[in-house]
This record gives sequence, C-alpha cells and structure tokens, in this order.
Amino acid sequence: MIDRRPGAVVYCAGSDDVVAAVKFARSRSLLVAVRAGGHNIGGASVCDGGLVIDLSRMKQIEVDPIRRTARAQAGLNLGEFDTATQTHGLATTMGVNADTGIAGLTLGGGFGKLGRKYGLSCDNLISAEIATAEGRLLRVSATEHADLFWAIRGGGGNFGIVTTFEYRLFAVGPTLLAGSISHPYDRARDAMRFYQAFASSAPDELSLDAALATTPSGERVFNISCCYVGPIEQGERVLKPLRAYGAPIQDQIAPRAYVEIQSAGDAIFPRGRRYYWKAQFLRELSDPAIDVLLTHYANAPSGSLLVLQHVGGAIARVPIAETPYANRDALYDCFPISIWDDPEEDAAHILWARELWDAMRPFSTGGVYANNLGEEGTERVEAAYGENYPRLLALKNKYDPTNFFRLNQNIKPMAAC
Repeated sequence: MIDRRPGAVVYCAGSDDVVAAVKFARSRSLLVAVRAGGHNIGGASVCDGGLVIDLSRMKQIEVDPIRRTARAQAGLNLGEFDTATQTHGLATTMGVNADTGIAGLTLGGGFGKLGRKYGLSCDNLISAEIATAEGRLLRVSATEHADLFWAIRGGGGNFGIVTTFEYRLFAVGPTLLAGSISHPYDRARDAMRFYQAFASSAPDELSLDAALATTPSGERVFNISCCYVGPIEQGERVLKPLRAYGAPIQDQIAPRAYVEIQSAGDAIFPRGRRYYWKAQFLRELSDPAIDVLLTHYANAPSGSLLVLQHVGGAIARVPIAETPYANRDALYDCFPISIWDDPEEDAAHILWARELWDAMRPFSTGGVYANNLGEEGTERVEAAYGENYPRLLALKNKYDPTNFFRLNQNIKPMAAC
C-alpha cells in the first residue's frame, strides 16, 4: 500500500555511518526517513525524493549473562534478539511478531508477552546511543543526557536515530505454557464476558490477548491467546478455569519454546499484503462494548480481525511521568485489523476498520498506543502522550527545533507549527 521512491538509500554499517548520513542530509536540506525493522504499516520508514537512512544491516548483539543485559544494534528484529538472549535463558519484553524491529518497538513503548510481568520494552532500557539532528552521537542513560534518555523511552523517533540499545534481561523459558483456545461465535458473548472477568483478575505472570477472528474454513470464532511467564505446573493451575470454561472448539495450550511463542503470529502478518488498523485503549470490556464488537465483526470483510491486547500488570504500576508512555491505566489495546490483497477492495476494508473504531470510541480511555498510529494528526499524538506531551514538546524544541526527524508519530516543534 506504500509506493514511495526515495532519491537515495544509505545502508549503514554502524553509528558513524548514521551520523555521516544525518550530516549529509542536513547540508542539503533533504527529507529524511529512518528505516530499522521496516515493520511500520503507515510507511514512515520510506519517503519520496529524500534520503532513507537504513539501519537494517546493523545487527550486532552482545549478551552479558552475568549482568543480565543485552547491547543490541537497531537493525535487529525481535526474532533475532530473542534467539540471542534465549541462548542464555534470558529475555526482555519484545513485541508479538518476530518480524518487528526492536528499534521502533522500543521507541514507542513496546508491548509483548512479558510486559505484564516485567514492564514495557522502554521500561527495561538501561542506556542507548543516539545520533541527534545536529549530527552528534550521544550516549544517554539515567545519568547521561537524562532528559533525552527520558524522551526516547516512548517518545518515538522524534529526537534522533537510536543506533544501539542496552536492555535489562530476565530469566525466562526456554519453555513456557502458552497457546490459544477458541469458542464458537454463537457463544462468543458469554465467552467474552468470562474473558473480561478472568483477564481483569489475572496475575502479572499471565498475558491474555484475545481476538474475534475467522478460520480458514470461514467460521467466525472468539480466540484467547495466553502465555504464562513462570513454571509450567504453576501455569497449569492458573489456567485451569480458562480451559474448563464452556465448550471450546479448540484448545492448543501446551508447553512451548519461548522463541516459538514469539513467532506464533507471523503467518498472519506476512510482508506483501495490504494492512489497515486503528487502535484505542479500554479499561474494561463492558457488556455494551461486547455487543458493539460482535455486531460489527459479524459484517467484517474476509481476513479481518478484532484484537484485544492485554496490558496492565507491571505496566500499570510505573508512574506516568517516569517515561513518555502515558496510557498505563488501560487493560486492553483494542483495534480492528483489516488484511487483504486486492487493491480494489481498499475502500471496503478501510471503511470497516474505521467504523468499528468509531463505534468503540464511547468505551475508550481516549488514549492510543503511539506504535499503532498512522497519519492521524497532532490530536492523536497528544492522546498517546497525555500529560507528558508538554515535556516532550519542550525536548523536541531543544533537540530537533527544525523537525528534521518528522516522518514518525510527530511532535511538531514550535518553529514548524
């Protein structure tokens, strides 16, 4: 769906190349796009006529199993990152699709199966190296350029190009209890009410994403995807009520390798298809909200999903001012996803997602996850950052007053307004 032709692409081998590319672009007033994982469906990692600074070949990672840290270059995707850390029985929160780049994920916050136990990706960032709009390479941490370190933990790509991330790791796996359980659509209402009660009282160790989905045979279902971050036998006890509820048509919950869990959704989101979604946060899944979701999903185009991503837990206990990520009071990220192939079907698929999103607005917190934003304007960017937005704006004015880095979930500096 994104057809843009840059004037040039710089494939960077390291931080020095990134700095050189920034200086080159500034000297010629070029529009710049930054590409790391290239996972963004809004097309922010490519531009027309300008310069793409491509970090996708920067894939070095150093894992310190004693300190339980990982120093990782920005070109890694989470599948590569997880493979390296799991060699030592370690992991940190890293998305839900192996194809996702660690850079964009972390800069926007970073959901994942481990989030309710250990917090967001950005919550576990220890330090970083960043190329600023001035062409300086800075190391940032809680004690070095602390204001900039604060800004990149959820503030997106607004403040520079992060070339290297240092993360805190935790003992995870190598095997966890995970998988999915499905209920027929004619019993989805009751199953969703059970899911709301079960998810709202779940321990931090349990992640419970859910979706209204359509099977390859065309059958509509309500699917719950779980992952227990702890001993298998303990997870079996915690999940017993979920597995005993109702008459599921499928139960695929079993001990699985963590790297397998992390790539379980890859088949649903291959590169090369057409995608559209809009997202918003919910604090609960009320009965009226369930009715809206079921009514709209009954008319969903083929290949479409309604996803409820389970957050809360440790994420909710971090003070809002600690990082730019502000929507810590949510329990779910709710978003309709359209997936299709024929360009002639664009309008129908996009319209369905937008209408469902609009219908769910009365139940929303008003907030949105920055990594789920497309070109929705300043109002929705402000909704992503809430009370942290004024501080981010002040830092944008300080570190990028000309809006050199603007192909992102953009915070417009005063000079660019």
